[in-house]
Amino acid sequence: MAAFFFVSFIQPLVPHLGHLYSAVLADTVHRWQQLKGAAGSIFSTGTDEHGLKIQQAAVAHGKGPRQFCDEVSQHFRDLFSKSHVRHTDFIRTTESRHRKSVEHFWRKLQSAGYIYQGKYEGWYSTSDEAFVPDNKVIDSMDKTTGKNIKVAIETGSPVEWMKEENYMFRLSEFGPRLMQWLDSNPRAVYPCKYRSLVRGWLEEGLEDLSVSRQRDRLPWGIPVPDDPSQTVYVWLDALVNYLTVCGYPDNHHTHWPADCHVVGKDIVRFHAVYWPAFLMAAGLDPPRSVVTHSHWLMESQKMSKSKGNVVDPFDRIQRYSADGLRYFLLKHGVLEADGDYSDEKVVKVLNADLAGNIGGLLNRCLATSLNPTQTFPACSADMFPVHLGRQSSSWATEEDYKLLRTLQELPGSVNQHYENFHVYKVLEETMLCVKQANGFVHRHKPWKLGDTPRDRERAGTILHIAMETLRVAGILLQPAMPDLMSRLLGRLAIEEDERTWHDAEDIPCVEGREGLYVGRTLGADKGVLFQRLERKN
Repeated sequence: MAAFFFVSFIQPLVPHLGHLYSAVLADTVHRWQQLKGAAGSIFSTGTDEHGLKIQQAAVAHGKGPRQFCDEVSQHFRDLFSKSHVRHTDFIRTTESRHRKSVEHFWRKLQSAGYIYQGKYEGWYSTSDEAFVPDNKVIDSMDKTTGKNIKVAIETGSPVEWMKEENYMFRLSEFGPRLMQWLDSNPRAVYPCKYRSLVRGWLEEGLEDLSVSRQRDRLPWGIPVPDDPSQTVYVWLDALVNYLTVCGYPDNHHTHWPADCHVVGKDIVRFHAVYWPAFLMAAGLDPPRSVVTHSHWLMESQKMSKSKGNVVDPFDRIQRYSADGLRYFLLKHGVLEADGDYSDEKVVKVLNADLAGNIGGLLNRCLATSLNPTQTFPACSADMFPVHLGRQSSSWATEEDYKLLRTLQELPGSVNQHYENFHVYKVLEETMLCVKQANGFVHRHKPWKLGDTPRDRERAGTILHIAMETLRVAGILLQPAMPDLMSRLLGRLAIEEDERTWHDAEDIPCVEGREGLYVGRTLGADKGVLFQRLERKN
């Protein structure tokens, strides 16, 4: 079955590193599914553009909400384009197709009896667009004004007391059903760290949720159907975007429920409590999995404008290339713990892995002194028997056969890691295999061999095994670094239709066969695969 990945963003002024990581993570796993042959899958991302926060930000910038959203949404589009994020749909919640979905969804909830008119009185965080229970609010001090304020414990965002008449959703009725959803599917909220967090919220008990705001306070949003005095709560509006891209309310049945939502930990409550409850109330299944990732720090400190330590992803793409930045984020980003960014780390990792490990091995294989014909050399069964010890004259060692075993096992292991969103393990294991191949070449030193036919046969065999490692690694790393690995595979003369996961599984030399690519003239690109980076003060 095809996988469906969705990422949604609440709109700040400009996209930051966390937004890019969410998109790159989802894009990478979606590309992997496509590499395995998943057809017709949807990978949607986009911008949530309504709500009080956007309304206030537009005023602060001296612009109308529409103009403000148009500009900021374009920033996201530009970032995703520059970072090779290949979404199939970019949804804006200001689109007419989305308004149609929200209105139909609202009426479904209302006709089912889950929405009623009432009064809401309590704390509200504008920056989080969230209602905050009394026991989740503490006293604090505004660092700018020195005044005493109330803030949300979980996010540290200021809250204000709100009292108004609006529409309420009967969230309190869904505790048992949400718990059953959570318990019946181990991947409902993933990883287990966040599943436990959601379970804790459910065990505390749920209160009914305000799902509208008075329109005289919040005109920037979708009006409540049949009641123009109210505006639909931004999170009910925003979450329906996942249905919109599936064709709701007319043609969503093929694509719903979604296989996966990819979200940051700051919005897991909305996706793992509110959203499944809304869907159940509307007679729809919840998503199969809400994959939650942690945040990014800057040298172990939270990024903030006041500290001046915010990372500009556009600038870093220009410095390190799109695939270079993707590689670092995916290697140092894990779901369960916050990632720690520093430019020094980026330079060190990219120089070691991309310029040194994989780039260095490719340079060796393509050197005209070792590969004068510039072709993909053959593997000699006499020189390198399929099994160690078949011929006593063989120079192959146990360490050499260990490399082949690693190469054989790599695709299956990588597949499991992609399925678990452990992309950092994909990169670690693949690079370790490439490192083994570098050791293999260095151990046998083909540049020291003579020019006899047998020496040339042995040198060709050494290069073949090294290039096979690069071929398999290049295929498996395509989802993480699509442009760089396309160049690598092109240099090895691997055709576009020979780059699937099944091609990575097929390693002819370990079965005594000859690959179709053996003897082909190598690609014409002679440039450095990844330019070594200089450290900046």
